[in-house]
Amino acid sequence: MTVTTVAERIESGGREWLGFGALLAVGAVLWFVCRTYPAELPVFFPWEFSWPVYLATTLGLAWFFIGLRRLPVAQHPPAWRNVCFIVGVLSLYAMVQTHIDYYAQHMFFIHRAQHFILHHVGAFLIALSASGSVLWAGMPEFLKPLLISKPVRVFMDFIMNPVVAPLIFVGMIYVWLVPAIHTRVMLDAHLYDVMNWSMALDGIAFWWLVLDPRPKPPARIGSGIRALLIIAVEPPQMVLGAVLSLSTTDYYPVYQICGRMFDIPALSDQHYGGLIIWLPGTLLSLLAIILVLINMRRNEEGGAHVAA
Repeated sequence: MTVTTVAERIESGGREWLGFGALLAVGAVLWFVCRTYPAELPVFFPWEFSWPVYLATTLGLAWFFIGLRRLPVAQHPPAWRNVCFIVGVLSLYAMVQTHIDYYAQHMFFIHRAQHFILHHVGAFLIALSASGSVLWAGMPEFLKPLLISKPVRVFMDFIMNPVVAPLIFVGMIYVWLVPAIHTRVMLDAHLYDVMNWSMALDGIAFWWLVLDPRPKPPARIGSGIRALLIIAVEPPQMVLGAVLSLSTTDYYPVYQICGRMFDIPALSDQHYGGLIIWLPGTLLSLLAIILVLINMRRNEEGGAHVAA
């Protein structure tokens, strides 16, 4: 390694750390204005600023762009996958760090739309981006041993087991919508944060498992199992959505206690929320199966080409 190369790396690393410092400064400003003037801020500002959410999203994007700069162009994902990652991360941020989160605490159907983005759309896009190699390249070296440590690998093997993964994926939706649990969560800020984090992270893990474009191995499961998992998680969601959208009982009076944002009857609010669980999820699952079939075809063609 030449002296020039070493100097370039030091200069590049210095710029990166300056960028991280700028992100912390912006976060500090956001924290201050959100804490001091929450009602005066535009809707795209956080209602309640969260350092964990801010750091997870901004550092994730920063590592992504650093990784793109460090990797050779030949190893870059296609541009559309890069767009998927950026849009996916920004959509998760928007759901919990804008005034949308405030509206979700006061209307059930907005809450369900919020969780559909966290658990389905945003997580789906991040998984579809297949950006693991880019993030790894942009991540600080001191974090990498932690991510490949045995406890982390054991945990990932557990939650991405083909039997466990669909149970957790559907279970998260059901657990947080048990009326007694939901009421407690909506009145407890800490549990509310746990709920949102669990939905986003579980969604990313599940969609990552089934949308992995690689063949098995190195992917964890084959294309046939992936398609079966997508099919398996859909009926329970349809049943839950149908129950909520057709019921004549208001299961979530907590929104009346908190005060609804819009003049919509309680049952109508619940019915709209049920439809969000029922219909969009079905369409996304159909898209996921199509993508799995496309990946399977490409992997088969790639294998045949190598064999020839």
